[in-house]
Parts: sequence; structure tokens; C-alpha cells
Amino acid sequence: MDPRRAVRLHRHPRGTLSPDLAYGRHVVTAVLVAHDGKRWLPETLDLLLRQTRPVQRIVAVDNGSRDGSESLLVEAIGRQNVVSLPRDTGYGAAVAEALRNRAANTAQTGPLDISRSETEEWVWLLHDDSAPAPDALERLLKAAEEDQFAAVLGPKLLDWHDRRRLVEIGVAIDGAGRRETGLEVREVDQGQHDDVREALAVSTAGMLVRRDVWTTLGGLDPDLPLFRDDVDFGWRVNGAGHKVLAVADAVMWHAEASARRRRRIAATGNHPRRVDRRNAMFVLFANLPARPLLWVAIRNFFGSLLRTAVFLLAKQPANALDEVAALASVFGSPGRLRRARKRRARGRRRNYHSIRRLMPPRGQQLRRLGETVGGLLSGAGPVDSAGRHHAVVSGSFLEEDDDALLVEDGAWRRFLTQPGVLLCFALVAVTAVAARGLIGGGQLGGGALPPVAGGASDLWAQYAASWHAVGIGGDVSASPYVLVLAMLSTVLLGKVWLAVDLLLFGCVPLAAATAYLAVRRVTSYVPMQLSVAAAYALLPTALGAIATGRLGTAVVTALLPLIGMTLVDVLRRPRRRAARAAWVAGLLLAIATAFAPLTWALALVLGFAAGRWRPSRRMYIAVALVTPMVLLLPWSLRLLRHPSLFLIEAGLHRPELVERSLDPLAILSLQPGGPGMPLVWPSVAILAAGVAALAIAVRRTLVLAAWAVALLGLVVAVVITGVEVAAPGEQSAPPWPGIPLAVAAAGILVAAAAGGERLRELVGAAGWRRAAGRGLVLAAAVVPALAAAGWVVGAVPGPLNRDSHDVLPAFVAASSNNGARARTLVVHREADGHIAYSVLRGRSAVPGESELPPPESVRNRFDAIVAGLTSGRGGDEADKLASFAVRYVLLPAPLDNDLVQTLNGVPGLERISVTEGAALWRVTTPTARLRLASGQESAPLPSGQVSAWPEIPEGSEGRMLVLAEPFDSGWRASIDGQQLPARVVGGWAQGFEVPASGGRLELGHTSLRSLWLVCQGLLVFIVLVLALPGVRDEERDEGIERRERRRGRGHTGRRARGHRARETGQQERVPEKVGGGP
Repeated sequence: MDPRRAVRLHRHPRGTLSPDLAYGRHVVTAVLVAHDGKRWLPETLDLLLRQTRPVQRIVAVDNGSRDGSESLLVEAIGRQNVVSLPRDTGYGAAVAEALRNRAANTAQTGPLDISRSETEEWVWLLHDDSAPAPDALERLLKAAEEDQFAAVLGPKLLDWHDRRRLVEIGVAIDGAGRRETGLEVREVDQGQHDDVREALAVSTAGMLVRRDVWTTLGGLDPDLPLFRDDVDFGWRVNGAGHKVLAVADAVMWHAEASARRRRRIAATGNHPRRVDRRNAMFVLFANLPARPLLWVAIRNFFGSLLRTAVFLLAKQPANALDEVAALASVFGSPGRLRRARKRRARGRRRNYHSIRRLMPPRGQQLRRLGETVGGLLSGAGPVDSAGRHHAVVSGSFLEEDDDALLVEDGAWRRFLTQPGVLLCFALVAVTAVAARGLIGGGQLGGGALPPVAGGASDLWAQYAASWHAVGIGGDVSASPYVLVLAMLSTVLLGKVWLAVDLLLFGCVPLAAATAYLAVRRVTSYVPMQLSVAAAYALLPTALGAIATGRLGTAVVTALLPLIGMTLVDVLRRPRRRAARAAWVAGLLLAIATAFAPLTWALALVLGFAAGRWRPSRRMYIAVALVTPMVLLLPWSLRLLRHPSLFLIEAGLHRPELVERSLDPLAILSLQPGGPGMPLVWPSVAILAAGVAALAIAVRRTLVLAAWAVALLGLVVAVVITGVEVAAPGEQSAPPWPGIPLAVAAAGILVAAAAGGERLRELVGAAGWRRAAGRGLVLAAAVVPALAAAGWVVGAVPGPLNRDSHDVLPAFVAASSNNGARARTLVVHREADGHIAYSVLRGRSAVPGESELPPPESVRNRFDAIVAGLTSGRGGDEADKLASFAVRYVLLPAPLDNDLVQTLNGVPGLERISVTEGAALWRVTTPTARLRLASGQESAPLPSGQVSAWPEIPEGSEGRMLVLAEPFDSGWRASIDGQQLPARVVGGWAQGFEVPASGGRLELGHTSLRSLWLVCQGLLVFIVLVLALPGVRDEERDEGIERRERRRGRGHTGRRARGHRARETGQQERVPEKVGGGP
């Protein structure tokens, strides 16, 4: 039917009202404002004129529509009832002009038993895109009749397209200016909110307001032409002592066309988000009392800056600009704010307590903030978009059964009952039981993991330092995995031990989660998804990494499925998504490479192969491979200069942790060797499943590609076990093949998963095929289950342990932290008779410090001193130790009696104590980190960890300032601003010539490290921005709307039933879409 004809059929009744008119003492003037609303107006007018309790007056305002909206209004209610205004007129100004019109002030004759003095005038505000249910006005007036203090009433707003989805039932505003409805995202209306409740405000779409209150308060603020004008008016109504009620029995369907940008809005200058944010802050600043205003102003100022950064991070520069512009508009107009506060001054402080209870609680505000940031970073757009009451449904509309589930199960319940989540919970429990002896107090350490000490601040200082006051000292850049640990520890309130525990013990459930996400792309058969994810999580590489404290393997095992997913996206997705996937892959590879550099080498080989297969994607592959090397500079240059370091992962590289002659059959069975290896048969079962996939899988290309990856991992594992490498200062040993075997296992499991569809067919078949299929499904479930059981029964075997004792005695640590900064040499004999040592500076080493070698020449010099010290030859080793600022020599438990006797006989060593715990000697030669030497004498000077600012006394010429740190061009020293010439002392130490005059010394180390950290931070930020999903198209709602219109053409029967229901005055609980709207 022609929409114009539909409107003409229901002309507005004129003349005297019927004596039995419901709530006849109430005189209602409907004000309808239109602005390019032709697509919604027919239905809105149709339902307005079908009200079971008709309005007495209708005045419509057309704000310069260009789509024919004005002609629809004129034909429906007459020219005399339509006001034409300029296109940029705000909503409040349009309503004010309508109420000044003659049509809004004509005398009305009510029922005979009601005098003129008893009548009550009301104004019913409507939008062109808000269609009221047939009995909406009647239910609003009924609520007004029952509560004489109600001055403003609003209906329940439902979505125009999905007519069961709640949009708003009253509205509030939080301290950050976010519009809060109290509804869940995409919440479906099933009557759960059907009551009459007080609210801070209600939407102007359907707002029924007493005309005398409207007049007294001056209506909507003209400074708020659109957005938040309803909140401001509701706040002022509550502040004047009246009530604002949300009446859920009254229903209206709202398209939110302006908020969702379904039309251009002249009143906002086509910047609705900017206007919404500006008006939100304006409403808060204009209405709050002075004391809360100060806090809210500070909060919004810094909150806007944070939101701007988040918008930029989410690649939404237009929204970031709107945020800054809104902030400048509010804070840059103090005069406008002062006038607004003056108009609202009456009763502001007195009534604020009653208004505060209508505002959202703080917990809800924090949850809302988290949703907003999460929505931005996921690319879904902000939850509190400009003027938006609720998040927009993406994709196709929900069917009735899905909607019911949506209401019954909250988002958390649906998440927690996902098969993959349940698997992760199960593996968390398995890991907790298997690692029961390693969870608790004390420092975790042993194997490849040095004892975990220190806090997040120590890690940040280590990564940022240009000179590392660790051991003998050096300027080698810290390993980048320290940065990852520092960030994670900061999130965990500075707990480094907790970060290490999460990465090491959490690698099993984390690997299961990432593998589950990856395998879902290979097969949709849930049993196969769960079996493959569990098998991957319980690989010998993961269990061996936990047993030996290999933090690098643990992290890479968890990241490998994600890296694989993104690399596949690089090769197969459309170009725009492939470009983003390349940056994501580069970022993930950078993290994995920081912990285990061999990961990058494997990715490089696969990248070359993929580039030959897909030449069109070579640029994206290059981005994924080059990004890690750039982000990890200058540490990555060290890898390229010393390629053997690619084979060494984070932590210690010790011979006892690997098998020197690993059987190739063990490698084929995915066993990397070393302590803590589980039973071999689960790995054999994985291998068998992968081989079987070659014969039965339908997707042969995928299976062959997966096996190619697996063969690469197996070959690399065989090759690296035949070489030996040595980390600086450690013995040589073969690399642990855990990383390549994890890659091989991942490829085999992908091949096995590709056979999952064939397994589903067998289970769905008849006869012996079904039995065989069920048997295979059972076997696939039993293998990881028995692997988990074996791990639990055997606990976590291996050298990893928790030692609750600090290495240094308390008095040694205290004396080492005074101005002398004396050091302690810790010596012990390995099982193979090799002497190992470390130099401690007043505390145990934090993660990463054991991998900071001094210059090779200095290390060789110190090696010779330790060798002479432990050989018992009785030389001047004690004096040489003093030159390195070593004051104590410590022999930890278990004591080696021969070594104790040897150290007892060293000249210049004084034994302090020998107990079951340790043996301790003191170097008798006075020593300090910083000394002023003159001839054969030297005087200690106070020093910090790196820098120093002592006062140098006057003295003779030729004095030398000796710093017990290796010589480096970065050391600078000055006295009263005069730079001192640098010299090499003793063939290795840093020295400076000191003038006879003396003065204030300033000593420090400078380098380009700080500048590079800034550059690195910018690079990481840029990669993050490029990796994150961009803002989704704001016009996606238009696509939804068009799809709904196409669907509507096939549902004429349903729509007809909706019309018949309204003709009889009946309203369904979940009303169908009505009228001829879009």
C-alpha cells in the first residue's frame, strides 16, 4: 500500500472528545519532529493516529527535510499543524517553536464532569523514527494518574528492526559521561523489566512531560541541540523535586537514526560523536555540585586523552579528533558553563543526594569502561558510541529460538560452557595436580631457569639500562624477553614470580586454548577439535619444558598455533586482511623470537617456501619476517653476528639438561630428550594419526602442507642435536630440540585434524563403519587423557624446584648495598668436576641477568683468577679479586670438602664461617667499586649501582679514579663540570685522571640506549596499530536495514497478523513489525 494512502486512512480526529475518553482530564499535545525521516514517518504517523487513547493536539515540525517528509506530514495532519524550520535547527528549538504554534494552544473541550481547572496539560515528544505501540499513550497516562508526583514519563524503547531487542528503559549518565541504560548487550525483551521505575531521565523519543513543568524549567536546553538533552532535562526535573518515571508497559520502537548515522544531521555539523561527547561533559559540568564537579572534570580531562589514544590505537583518527574537539569545546568555554550552572543553581546541592542514587554504581562504570576499550581494540567499535543507547547487532537478525537462548544464558555462561574453555579448565586442574610440589612459597628455579627474584621494577631497570651493574658488568643490551616479562609482571602488580609461574605452568592450558582456536579452522568436528588441542598441549616438549624450567619453549608452544593461524591468513585472506595478518604475525613472531630465536629461523624457511608457492604474497610474508628483527634491535644484530645464539633460548644452557646422543627414533617419536620426558606411546599415537590422514583425508593439499611443516621440524631437530653451542660464560652443549619438535607435532596434528571430517562421516554411517568411527573417536579421546594421567601420577620430574633460601646471607647482602658496593663470588663444583661461578652484587640475580655477559677479554681474565683460586696454587688471586671489588667468596651447599680446604689455604682469604648451608670467606684486601688511587694507596669512595657523586678532596697530581667496571667509551666523569680524561687501569678497568684541585665528582654511563628505547616504543606502537583491526564501517547498519527490508517482503503474512492485532486493540508481548516502515 502507498504510505501516503495509509496515512490518509487515519486522519486525526477533530472536535469535542468523547465523554468516555480514557483519562479525559489529561490534555495531550503531541509534538513530532522530522528531519529526512521519510522511511520511518509512515509507520510513526500510522501508529500515532491509531492510539487507543488519542491525543488532543498534534503539531509536527519539519527541519528542512529534503526527502519529502514535509509533504507526508501535511497530508496526514494538515498544513496548519505543520511548522517548517531551517535544516540546522536543534531538537529542543524545534519543540519550543512547535509549542508556540497556534495548533498547540487551541482550546479543548473535555468530558462534561471535568472542569477546566481540573484538566492537566501534557506534551508528548516524538521523533520521526520512533513509532509508539497503539496503547503507548494510554499506559503512560495511566502511570501518571497513579503517581501525582510524576512530571516526566517515558516508554520502553525497543529496536526498530529487531523488535524484541531492548534499547532503553530510562537512562542515566556516569561520571565519565557515558550513557547508561542498565541493559545487557543485545538483551531481548521477555518482560523482565516490565514495571514502573524512577529514572534520572528518559529519552525524548516518547517522553511525556507535564506542560507546566516544561514551561517552568524552560524546556530542553538550547545549548544542547541534539544528544544528551534528555539527560539534562531529566536531571533538572529531578532537581526541581519532581519524578521521572520509566513505564515499561508503554512500548515504542526506535530506529536511532541520528545516533546510528542513518542520515546526515545538519544540527551536529555531521559530527554526531563529537556533539554527543561535548554534550555529555556539558551536562555533567552544568549540573554537578562543586565538590564532585572537580573530580569529574579531572576524570573527563584525562579520560578524554586516554580515549583519544585508544581511538588512535584502534585506527579511528576521526573519532580521536572528535574527542579532542569535544574536550576543547567544553574546557574552552568557561563562560557558557558558568551561565548554565547559574541557571541550574537552585536546589543543586540540596537535591543531589536523591539524584545520585539514580546514577550508575562505580562497579558498573568500570565494567562499561572495559567493554568500551575491548570493543575498540577488537574492531567492533565503541560500546558507548556517540549518542548510542545500545550496541548495534551485527550480521543477520536472530531467530526466535536463538533469542530465547540469548536471554536464558548470559555472556559469561555461554563463554564458560564452550568446549574449548572447559578443556582449558580441565588442563588447569591437571597442571595444578602434576606441579603440586612446585606451587607455593620460595623462589622457583633449577634447570634452565635461574632462581626467580626481584620485582617488575628490576626488570624495567634492566631493560632500560645502558650499563648493567650485574656480575662483572657490561653494556650488552638486555634480552627482549625481559621486556615481555616486565610488562606481564607490571600487570600482575609487580610479581615477577607470578608472571613466570603463569608462563611456565600455564603453557599447557594456554597451548590448549590456542590450538583449539587453530584446529577449529581445520575441522568442525568438536571431538576432533578437543582431542587435537589436548594432545598438542600435552606434548613431550611442553611437559619437558616445565620439568626443566625452559621458559622459552613454554611460551613458544603456546604461541605456535596463533603464529600458524596468522601466517595462513597472510597466504589465503583477501589483501586487506592479509596485510593486517602480516603485522599480527610479525608481532607474535617477535615475542616468540625474544624467548627462543630458533622460532624466527624456522619461520624464515617456511616463509621462503610459502613465497615460492604464492608469489603474490611475498610482500606480506616479508613484513611478517622482517618485523621481529626490527622490533628486537639491537639484540637481533647480536643474533646475526653470532648465529649460534639462534639455538639458545631464554634461560641457562647447561649440558645436563640435554642428551648429547639423542636417538633419531626418539626425535621421530617427538621426544626431545632430557629430564622430565613422559611416556613415548602418546607421541607414537599422534604420529600414527598423522600418517593415517595421508590415506583417508579428503583435503589432501592441507595434509601435505602440514606434513611438509612437520618434516621441516623433524629435520631441524635432527640437525641441531648434532652440533654443540655455548652461551657466553657457559659450557658447550647440544641445543634442546624442543622448538622444532613442537613445530613438527603441530604439523602432524593439523594433518590428523584434517581427517576429522572423514571421522565424522564414519560415526554417522551405519554398520561396522559406525562402530569403527566410534572406536577411533574413543581412541582420540583416550590418548590425551592417558597422557594427562601419566603426567599427574609422575608429578613434574626434573631439576625444577622451589628453594626458599636466598643465596647470599643477610649480612653479606646488607654490606654489599652500602657505598662500597662490594661483590660476592659464588663458586661451586658441577657434577662433571667443572668449576662454575657467578658474581653477585648484593642480591640474587633477576631473570635475564644471567644472560648479560661482560666483555670477552674481561671474562677470560676473571676465569683465570677463579681457576687459580680453586686450584690451590697460592698466588695473588685474592688481590686480583679485590681489584674487581669482590669482598666475599661463597661456597653454597652441598659443600665440597676438597674445595673448602683449597680456599682455606688461599693467601688473602679469611674464613668467616662454615655451616651445613654454606661456607664464606672474606677478602682481606680493602676494596670498593669506586676508589681514588694515589701511588700504592687507594681510598674507597661512595658509589651507587652505576652512577656516583662523591666529593673528591684536594691532593697531589697523578691521582687516578678507579672504577671496578670494564673499560667502555660510554663512561663519563667530571669534576665541577670539567671532563676527566679516561684511562684503562690494570688492563681492563675503567679509570679517570683526577686533578689535584679536587671537587664534586659526577660519574655516569651514557649511550644511545634511551633514544633507541623511544624509537622502539614508537615502532611497537605502529605495529600494534597496523595489527589491530580497523574501525568497522559505520554504514553496516544500513546493510542490516536493507537486508531486513528484503526479508520483510517474504513475511507479509506475519505483518498482516500484526495489523489485525492492532485493529482489535490487542498488543502481543513481543509485537511484530507494523506499518509500512523500512
